[in-house]
Amino acid sequence: MNKNKGGRPSKYHTHVEPRLIEIEGWARDGLTDEQIAYNLGVAYSTFKEYKKKYPDLMATLKKGKEVVDRQVENALLKRALGYEYTEEKIEISNDGRKIIQTTKHVPGDTTAQIFWLKNRKPNEWRDKRDVDIKGNMEINNPFAGLTTEELKKLVHND
Repeated sequence: MNKNKGGRPSKYHTHVEPRLIEIEGWARDGLTDEQIAYNLGVAYSTFKEYKKKYPDLMATLKKGKEVVDRQVENALLKRALGYEYTEEKIEISNDGRKIIQTTKHVPGDTTAQIFWLKNRKPNEWRDKRDVDIKGNMEINNPFAGLTTEELKKLVHND
């Protein structure tokens, strides 16, 4: 076990390392790094240092987050494209129970489509466009050569 200069074991070895499997689960469940640090009883700033110092912690977080990120990506794509599902309804009558299945269609969601495209193809779908304009712009100012006094006379004479 590694020790700090004071001889005390690092909180990494007592509070974090023994709980790597649990940390992976928290990351998969969508907890933020701040929430994970809180659950472990370490300061968020310390947790960030542990991520830099201990590759096994970083790998654990990455592995857990990849699973849920992929699930969210799949759900977003499904919502963007639209999908069908089967709805079951139970009817009870004098003849008994009867299960009625109906196929329902959920149309593609334009907000999900826009979000997907802006992130996957930002050069083609972002809102901001960079336009490069070249050339000269000439300004015709008939008062350009006049002094302040001459301008004042013009204003007061009208």
